[in-house]
Amino acid sequence: MGTLAPVFCPACQADETKVVDSRVAEEGAAVRRRRQCLSCGHRFTTFERVDEVPLVVVKSDGTRRPFDRTKIAQGVAAASKGRAVDDARIDQLALAVEDEMRLDGGEVTTAQIGVAVLERLRTIDEVTYLRFASVYKDFDVAADFHREIELLSKLGAAPTG
Repeated sequence: MGTLAPVFCPACQADETKVVDSRVAEEGAAVRRRRQCLSCGHRFTTFERVDEVPLVVVKSDGTRRPFDRTKIAQGVAAASKGRAVDDARIDQLALAVEDEMRLDGGEVTTAQIGVAVLERLRTIDEVTYLRFASVYKDFDVAADFHREIELLSKLGAAPTG
């Protein structure tokens, strides 16, 4: 871990302050700290928040776009149309994929995202998995479906229905 930068007093600009009170703020999204300047005695409030690094998706043509979890949810929703996969499960899947991608770093490829989605769909619903795979893997003949079904069988997908 790096060293923390000093907090400067807004009254005298001294860099030596002490924390006199800390509380959770903004529904857990921040920490509110009351500080006192050791030079002039001035009291003031600071807030600490997590600063997330933006997640960027590198597309197959090399272009970069901001990560958008709703695109995953929309793709899975389209693949699961008419199936017993509810919106909450789809949102949960999309969030889990986003969390996994953030752990991989600031840039991820569309291939990494597709694989992560398929891994989760395999355990949720086989038909939705196949529909999603057919678009993601660009199936163009019936043999592609057959190959994917064999792969599903080897991986031990969860039963549907």
